[in-house]
Amino acid sequence: MSDAPLSGEVPEQQPEQEVVGPVLVCCSAGWFLAAAGVLFLYALDQATKLWTAGLPGWSGLPQHLPLGEHIALTETGWFEWVHFSNTGAAFGILQDSNKFFIGLSFAAIGGLAWVLKTSLFPGRLNLAALLLLLSGILGNLTDRFLHGYVVDFLYFDFGFPPFHPWPAFNVADSCICVAVGLLMLASFTEPSRSAAKHTETV
Repeated sequence: MSDAPLSGEVPEQQPEQEVVGPVLVCCSAGWFLAAAGVLFLYALDQATKLWTAGLPGWSGLPQHLPLGEHIALTETGWFEWVHFSNTGAAFGILQDSNKFFIGLSFAAIGGLAWVLKTSLFPGRLNLAALLLLLSGILGNLTDRFLHGYVVDFLYFDFGFPPFHPWPAFNVADSCICVAVGLLMLASFTEPSRSAAKHTETV
C-alpha cells in the first residue's frame, strides 16, 4: 500500500535543527573580550604570587613571605596568607614531578586551543570553562618556570573536615576548579558539537 500523501494533504514539515556554529570568532569583539578576561585572571594570579614569593635577582620584586611561613589574616586563624611550594598536582599529589607537569601543561594548552578553534564544546558555559582552564594552566605553568614550583598562598582552616585544614591553593587553582564545575554543569545543559551534528543527521 502506498504511503504517498492523499491529494490535498500538506506533508508534515520536520522541525529545523539548530546549527551549532563557532562560539568565539577570531578577532571579533567577543574574542578580544575573552582574551582580556584570560589576561586579567593570569595577571591577578601572577601578581599575588610574585608579591608572596618575589623573584630572585629582581630587586623590584622582593619576597614578602619566606617559604613555609604564615600570616594570619583573621583573629581565629581560619584564613592565612602562606607561602607553600607545590611541585606536583592539586592537593600535593605526585610531588617532585615538575618537568612532567610542564609537558602536560603544554599539551593541555594545545588541546584547549584546538577545542576553542573547532568549537567542539559550544555554548557560553563551555566557553567560560575553557577560558578559565586556560588562565589557570598558564598561571601555574609560569610558576614552574619562574620558581621551580607552583606558589600556593591561600590557606583555610574552618575546624571541620575536609576543611581542617584545606590544602593551600592559589588563583590559578581556583580558576581550574571553577572551570571543572562549569564543564560538569554544561554537560547537562549544553550539547557538544558532535552531538548536535548527530542530531541533524537523524
